Amino acid sequence: MRSIIGDIVEQEALLLGVSLSSVEIDSFERYAAELKKWNNKVNLTAIIRDKEIAIKHFIDSLTLAPYITASDRLLDIGSGAGLPIIPLKIIRPDIAMVSVDAVAKKIHFQRHVIRTLNLQHIEAIHARIEDLHNTHRGTFSVITSRAFTRLDRFISLAAPLLAENGVMIAMKGYGSEGEVTAGDEVENCGGFSVTSVHRYTLPLGMGERVLTFLKLSKAPCNKG
Repeated sequence: MRSIIGDIVEQEALLLGVSLSSVEIDSFERYAAELKKWNNKVNLTAIIRDKEIAIKHFIDSLTLAPYITASDRLLDIGSGAGLPIIPLKIIRPDIAMVSVDAVAKKIHFQRHVIRTLNLQHIEAIHARIEDLHNTHRGTFSVITSRAFTRLDRFISLAAPLLAENGVMIAMKGYGSEGEVTAGDEVENCGGFSVTSVHRYTLPLGMGERVLTFLKLSKAPCNKG
């Protein structure tokens, strides 16, 4: 019997233009069940109610789906309990993905979910993001983070890992860093500018969010 999480994710994903199969819906339900079970012992998230998990975690993650393609290689920085990377992997198994988080228990949980759902071509790395600067330099065409850090710090950490012509996508709460508009250059990390900003409201009045897209427009950022 399908849970309320499965019903909400199916309905709201369709409004995003994503039609989920029964297998994918089952994966979201199993993911949520594991998240709640682990959260009783390990502090992974403060969001534990079914409707909030479905919308604030899963549907919010799926807002990135239109912006990635089969040819991309995705990195999720500070991925925590696997958001947005695991929801994206469920619906886009063809895309190579890597997550990184400095908190071991969160990576252990991600690896457990990856095994449980039999997800392929996805790696969860326990490390500080700076540790990847030598091993994964210039590797990723899309780098994202969800409520991870300030925009300038996100850029300085991610820039060495970004492939030529790649894009960074910062997922934030609306107004968390003031108004940022297309064409703005980000201070303290020369060369990167905002190419577009997508603001949206989560279903059931569960908050406003913003996706900020950044690309290298001048000289590269040499930090990190």
